[in-house]
Amino acid sequence: MSENIDSILHEDRQFPPSDTFVKQAEIKAADLQALYDFAEKDYEGFWEQQARDYLDWHVPFKSVLDSSNAPHFKWFKDGEINVSYNCIDRHLTLHADKTAIIFEGENGDVMEITYDVLHKAVCQFANALKANGIRKGDRVVIYMPMTAEAVVAMQACARIGAVHSVVFGGFSAESLKDRIEDAGAKMLITADGGFRGGKIVELKAAADKALASGCPTIEKVVVLMRTNHGVKMKTGRDAWWHEMIVGCDIVCEPEWVESEHPLFLLYTSGSTGKPKGIQHSSGGYLLGAATTMNWVFDIREDDVYWCTADVGWITGHSYVTYGPLAAGGTMLIYEGAPTVPDGGRFWKLIQDHKVTTFYTAPTAIRALMKLGDDIPNKYDLSSLRLLGTVGEPINPEAWMWYHKVIGQEKCPIVDTWWQTETGANMIAPVPGVVATKPGSCTRALPGIDADVVDKAGNPITQANAGGFLVIKKPWPSMLRTIWGDDKRYVDTYWGEFNNRYYVAGDSVRKDADGYFWIMGRIDDVLNVSGHRLGTMEVESALVAHERVAEAAVVGRPDEIKGEAIFAYVVLRGARPKGGVDETLTKELRAWVSEQIGPIAKPDDIRYADNLPKTRSGKIMRRLLRSIAKGEAITSDTSTLENESILEQLQGKA
Repeated sequence: MSENIDSILHEDRQFPPSDTFVKQAEIKAADLQALYDFAEKDYEGFWEQQARDYLDWHVPFKSVLDSSNAPHFKWFKDGEINVSYNCIDRHLTLHADKTAIIFEGENGDVMEITYDVLHKAVCQFANALKANGIRKGDRVVIYMPMTAEAVVAMQACARIGAVHSVVFGGFSAESLKDRIEDAGAKMLITADGGFRGGKIVELKAAADKALASGCPTIEKVVVLMRTNHGVKMKTGRDAWWHEMIVGCDIVCEPEWVESEHPLFLLYTSGSTGKPKGIQHSSGGYLLGAATTMNWVFDIREDDVYWCTADVGWITGHSYVTYGPLAAGGTMLIYEGAPTVPDGGRFWKLIQDHKVTTFYTAPTAIRALMKLGDDIPNKYDLSSLRLLGTVGEPINPEAWMWYHKVIGQEKCPIVDTWWQTETGANMIAPVPGVVATKPGSCTRALPGIDADVVDKAGNPITQANAGGFLVIKKPWPSMLRTIWGDDKRYVDTYWGEFNNRYYVAGDSVRKDADGYFWIMGRIDDVLNVSGHRLGTMEVESALVAHERVAEAAVVGRPDEIKGEAIFAYVVLRGARPKGGVDETLTKELRAWVSEQIGPIAKPDDIRYADNLPKTRSGKIMRRLLRSIAKGEAITSDTSTLENESILEQLQGKA
């Protein structure tokens, strides 16, 4: 039986950056090599130089890395900084009138906000927070739609040293309650509602429900009027945002905090069911966001950058709220769904706002690909110069569609690997230098010591042999702990190899060129007849078939094989009547066998109109595993975009 994870997917196509892109790229081949050499020769000196180059410090640091209490590392601990100052104030001298944020609501309302206007709005709201008792170190939970005000709220917290915890607006009242209580939050910032999918998302109602059943630490609820559809306000506790800021000064001096001061908590799912409050620092975290905006996104003065992520996720923190603003960029924020009023909304937004850099999830790419080429072909996408993917591995066929149809074969694709816990991109191509391969996140960035190891923690040197993805050295933007649970932090991320490495929880292989290929989560690895197979590779083979738009693969117990492969498939076109098509099933099984070998043939294939996804587009694989095992679904499904899809997946419709 193989101890390592077997790689069964091979992709040989390479796409070097065009001469045109290379000429205008911020980082050239020599620059990138110099960064790698510097980091290899003097690791701490490398990060010290980046921190001085990319950030403005109120009190310059003398200490770079403190490993005395590893794995609780500290970076730049004696320096003082303010994140909001670095994102806004320092741009005012030269770029006060530059557009910082372009906002478009699902209903079509558009607002442009300059750095000067953003500064005033953040300062005014920060003063309102202080007037309502919020101080340095207090926790503030933010539960809002994807609006410019969500960014203002986050920046205002950072300005006064309050610790924000953003809860995705698609989460249920119960999920919100759990996060408020774990953080011990003093204030909740929400909205009457938001516009999503042609409907009003009832945020205030969910917030009221959460607070009615607990959350004793909440003293004040601030409500943004977004939908104006009439909500109940609790006297003494609730205040309208627009009323609360009346009379508040538009100048608010930043609170200078130590580099290690918590900037935010962001809750992520845990295997125990109890959410983990990932705690990020101020200085180190911002450095990760700022450097990668330059290295990976090649951000330029005239760019219009659009990351489609909601601020409720880490991508919305690092590449909406903090990274683009730290770089002095112009970014687009869109409130709604990608298919309202139709499947061309994303492409129309790119056309209308002349977006140059587009960063989105493979789930969104596959969903829009399923609608056909005719829709994006209606729009002028010529402004695009760089594309990106985030959140999960992208299968090669979706990558090629993105490259050909959206990028028109001229835009490099930066496929980025990173996590809530890492704070910033860790493995990704530098677009003006690195040739890309469909489905690979390519190489670790400068200063990131990533590797593939076996079960004993030994590096795997054989090309394409899969193992554990680990980071061997601490890095500035890493999580500092799990809020209130240092032991869980150590056990979860460092325990696998006795605190030697950060363990990402992903399986990975490196090819002969040293490129990383993410094969799936360790807990999404299938053990079929002694072969450990990454689910993503089987999914990629299925999606390469001309009839298949999307696929998700899980394992189910099998007496003979250990695990059998259970595939859920969304077709291009209508679902078979009754969800059964024996001819197509036979064809798909043969196709997978031909693509990657008989061992990977799905034992079961079930057809549905869609896969079960959260409103952020993440596939809820735990539900798929339960269905494959024939188990009753007892876990919370309130974050599902469409709960009715479960009956199809269970074979009942």
